[in-house]
Amino acid sequence: MLFSAFILGILGSFHCVGMCGPIAFMLPLDHKNHLKKFFQISLYHLGRLLAYSIIGLFFGLIGKSLNIFGMQQGLSIGIGVLMILLVLIPSSLLMRYNFSKPLYKMISKVKNALGKELKKKTPDTFLTIGFLNGFLPCGLVYMAIFAAIALGSIVESSIYVILFGLGTIPLMTLVVYAGNLFKGKWIRKHIQKAIPVFVVMMGLLFILRGMGLGIPYVSPKQSSEIVSTNFECH
Repeated sequence: MLFSAFILGILGSFHCVGMCGPIAFMLPLDHKNHLKKFFQISLYHLGRLLAYSIIGLFFGLIGKSLNIFGMQQGLSIGIGVLMILLVLIPSSLLMRYNFSKPLYKMISKVKNALGKELKKKTPDTFLTIGFLNGFLPCGLVYMAIFAAIALGSIVESSIYVILFGLGTIPLMTLVVYAGNLFKGKWIRKHIQKAIPVFVVMMGLLFILRGMGLGIPYVSPKQSSEIVSTNFECH
């Protein structure tokens, strides 16, 4: 399942260009020194990956807790269904019940902190900007989070969200170097059509995984541990 995270990141990076592109364009980069510029962009991406790893760990803990109570298969099916529904339900209806609203105060603080950091030019500011950027709300990050919960493993969940972040790096880096190529809407329009299809495919994979049909790598049977209650006394 981990491979799907990187693909989601690659496809989702076209969405990221629209959402996080303005932040990337505003980075206080040293355009005269190409080596320094590359280092600054790398720090920005490292900051985003650090944020994603923390997000993955947090939601991995939730998934692990649910797994302990034997809810993993049902959770995997439920999250797969949720992924598909989020694609099929009209966006206008979803906006009425935007679950980011309770987080608006925190998001506002993150944006204010980002604004302050964008005015600086110290090396650490690029790491901080990337780190704060990673916590901004994004529909595709939510998808990666759902998948991370369904994995039921703290390590795998963190790796999943990091791989998603790695998938966004190539295009986000290219945008910084050749932003003019992505001002046209037709590229994003065509790629964004593929994102819902891939999300539905991911949803189906998680449903199959939860069903435990005995298909290697896709829907493995869930192993059950049998604890013996027989003790020998000597």
